Amino acid sequence: MLTIDGLTVRLGGRPILERASATVPIGARVGLIGRNGAGKSTLMKTLIGEIEPDDGEISKPSRARIGYIAQQAPSGTMTPEEIVLAADVEREQLLEESESCTDPDRLGEVHERLLAIDAYSAPARAAKILKGLGFDEEMQARPVDTFSGGWKMRIALGALLFSEPDILLLDEPSNHLDLEATLWLENFLKSYPATLVVISHERDLLNNVVDHILHLQGGQLTLYPGGYDSFEKQRAERAAQLAAAKAAQDAQRAKLQDYVARNSARASTAKQAQSRAKMLARMQPIAALSEDPSLSFDFPDPAEMRSPMITLDGAAVGYGNAPPVLQRLNMRIDADDRIALLGRNGNGKTTLARLLAAQLAPEEGDMNAPGKMKVGYFTQYQVEELSAEETPLNLMTRAMDGKPAGAVRGQLGRFGFSGSRAETQVERLSGGERARLALALITRDAPHLLILDEPTNHLDVDAREALIQALNGYSGAVILISHDRHMVELTADRLILVDSGTAREYSGSMEDYIDFVLGRNQPKPAKKPAAPKPKAAPATIDRAKEKYMRSELAKAEKTLAKLTAQAEQMDRNIADLAAKPPAADTSRMDDLLAQRAKLAGKLEQAEAAWLAAGEALEGVAAL
Repeated sequence: MLTIDGLTVRLGGRPILERASATVPIGARVGLIGRNGAGKSTLMKTLIGEIEPDDGEISKPSRARIGYIAQQAPSGTMTPEEIVLAADVEREQLLEESESCTDPDRLGEVHERLLAIDAYSAPARAAKILKGLGFDEEMQARPVDTFSGGWKMRIALGALLFSEPDILLLDEPSNHLDLEATLWLENFLKSYPATLVVISHERDLLNNVVDHILHLQGGQLTLYPGGYDSFEKQRAERAAQLAAAKAAQDAQRAKLQDYVARNSARASTAKQAQSRAKMLARMQPIAALSEDPSLSFDFPDPAEMRSPMITLDGAAVGYGNAPPVLQRLNMRIDADDRIALLGRNGNGKTTLARLLAAQLAPEEGDMNAPGKMKVGYFTQYQVEELSAEETPLNLMTRAMDGKPAGAVRGQLGRFGFSGSRAETQVERLSGGERARLALALITRDAPHLLILDEPTNHLDVDAREALIQALNGYSGAVILISHDRHMVELTADRLILVDSGTAREYSGSMEDYIDFVLGRNQPKPAKKPAAPKPKAAPATIDRAKEKYMRSELAKAEKTLAKLTAQAEQMDRNIADLAAKPPAADTSRMDDLLAQRAKLAGKLEQAEAAWLAAGEALEGVAAL
């Protein structure tokens, strides 16, 4: 077992962990979760001995090897394959010894051990891991220094997975991965043979891989059985129990205080009043589960724009004199589209996003977009490049030059930077807060199109859910690049695959794409039949038609769910505005009511399409 007993860690005098305790069973797969800044990475660094605790202890099985990715990415002239193979230290030492050993008995022992650890199949296992992380054969043979920082971190992850430690610690392993590599990693971790502790905000990974959730909140650790959905249910039940207990305690406290106030001065009841006053002093207040009131995303709705907003006709795009990255681009983007770009890193998703954001011009063909169209383009570089000494208020004031202070504060408030939070230096903000600030800056002009390139890397699970709700409530168009398939499934109704030097509509569902990436349910090569069987054709056609109708039903369900979420968000916005004083912005209320009426019509159409798709599927299935 991995046992954490009364662990206390203070950094800069501030308590991060306070007498935290938990026991992780051998072989458990644990998801370590908590809000940004709660101390998850601090706990991991304490587990590996990088941080010395102020109190408490950590115990683990004797001789258990703990594996954790070093902060420094690999470098040098070694290839990814060589670095991954070198991670198995015992194998490297035995192979070296086998070449120099002259003692026949010892040499026999070395070869027996090499066979026992399956050393001779190691190159194939290393190649399989690297391929899963996105390295083709050519990339596996290149020097490490030819790769970017993100790809180097993939190599480090591959080396760690190959070494198979007894306790595998992973801190946000998907942050440097695309969707395809994330799917592979999830599949790999499902069958990991030893103990796993992973910090992740990927809801799907936390549901599909882990069997326990270790929740870090307020310096304390609580272990829950099951995946993330089970944890949410248990946490909701616990919150309800705490709320009920707090309400009962508050009522008892009020009753005692009333008795003490009324009876302290009377001689006949003074003793009883003193007794109740002591009871009040000993009563430990029950704290309700705290939530972060600053967690907020609220994208300003743009002015109405006619469709199509953007059309690409035989367009090609690239960089300088190099061959085009993408060619034969034919695409139409409407004013209410929700599009997810699929495809491995390096295939051109970001290049296409930059073309649509007008940061790159087409080298061939045509791109048409109205001059008044505004685009908000989010990338991780914007988060990393925020000046540490600045404050959100200073940055937004400059970005909204000439706008009144109230408008500046209002835009910051949409993203949780109200009051003193707007005057906090960027260096004191968490990664999630910086991401919210970057989103606030790019949407200050109410863009018609949001292009979001990996917006969730610094966001915890709750923040991701808030972002999903905000995107579904936003009336403009959205183009999303994300390895978080939970977000893709809940926000996108069009999938575009960027692959083989072009981009095309992907006709299947997200589940179909996942199966395609993982090689599941792929059609097997058909054997030539000894004799034709014409009677089988109708059944084949029926099955194909049924699969198509199921896909259409899934699309209709997703559209209906998205519009329902938008309606719910809009109803909340209307209720919030209605609760403000009568002098509040009446034009904003008129706009909201008009949008809600338009949305009601779309909902009605979506529900009709969903019912029709269901009836069509039933008709096909009955044949």
